[in-house]
Amino acid sequence: MTEQPEPTPEQQPAKPAEPVRPAGTKIVFGDPLARQTSDDTDAAWGESSGGRGLDWYLSQRPPHHGD
Repeated sequence: MTEQPEPTPEQQPAKPAEPVRPAGTKIVFGDPLARQTSDDTDAAWGESSGGRGLDWYLSQRPPHHGD
């Protein structure tokens, strides 16, 4: 085996610089939870926006509760 002399600092290949990393991560498209979605409303669940009367509550009574 032939030994090769170690290269001098001028002959050594330059090391690639470390990539610059941002201090923190960014949300690119904004906060998705900042806005209320359409399915997060009472109207999207099929509920009426007005107050419910006694008739509605009586119609929602389970059958095992009787009259």
